[in-house]
Amino acid sequence: MQKIIIWVLIGLGAFLLVAALIASLWAPGVVKKTPIDTDSTTHLSGTAAKLNPGTGKVEDLQVKATSFTKADSDASDDDVVVFTNVTCLVVDGPDVPDCIEDKNDPNLINIPEPDAFATDRYDAGAVENGTYVPEGTEQKEGLVNKFPFDTEKKSYDYWDGMIGEPVKVDFKGTHDIEGVETYEFNYNVSDVDAEVVDGIDGKYSMDKTMWIEPRTGAIVKQEQHEVRTLENGDPLLDLNLAFTDDQVKTNAEDAEENVSSLELITSTVPLVGFIVGPILLIVGGGLLLLSRTKGRRSA
Repeated sequence: MQKIIIWVLIGLGAFLLVAALIASLWAPGVVKKTPIDTDSTTHLSGTAAKLNPGTGKVEDLQVKATSFTKADSDASDDDVVVFTNVTCLVVDGPDVPDCIEDKNDPNLINIPEPDAFATDRYDAGAVENGTYVPEGTEQKEGLVNKFPFDTEKKSYDYWDGMIGEPVKVDFKGTHDIEGVETYEFNYNVSDVDAEVVDGIDGKYSMDKTMWIEPRTGAIVKQEQHEVRTLENGDPLLDLNLAFTDDQVKTNAEDAEENVSSLELITSTVPLVGFIVGPILLIVGGGLLLLSRTKGRRSA
């Protein structure tokens, strides 16, 4: 019985030590990767002052936006994840669906067009389109739909599709969102030349703030104020959007769960393994040596 206990201690100690080595040396490169089975729906709501082309008057509207983001597992690989995204912006009213396909529907504010992009699974930055996305797809630069794992308190390049180039998004501070520590980032562009409506040039402004869970790089909360005008300054759209309260709560819960999983694999397992593993090996080895010494004396 004593021999069984000794070998159990030695075996368990060796197992914990190996597990700690694997968790500290190999696991971070595996778990800190954007999954290729992502399929998310994000809900935003707000207000819009929008030009009605039929009347020529600016109308004040309650609006909602829904963003559908899905990873293409077949087009993705070990290092790159390929996403498709569609964002629908509609009038928020009774029985109005999240997305409208009829271009003549008066509740439709933007015509939803699918977008595709490829990003690095480790640092979340856009990669060369290459064969990852269909030919002719716009080449993105910088961050697109999330921040990197272990986000730092610094500025990043963040893609703005309206102007077709990355902008600097700056770290602004640390905030608690639904019990989750987040990093606040903001970028602000004003009166930039852009194609504000299909085939129509004008001016574009954006003030966008995102609250990021730093361990995973996930966007927990987002607010934005977007303005589009004609070149002469006539208003086209003045839009205020933010994640809904329910969306923020869901994002925070998901972030908390993902952080716990990361900490278990990358912190808890190595800590326990490197502390308990050697102790068990020493105890087991000592008992084994002691039993053999007693055995020789008895002989």
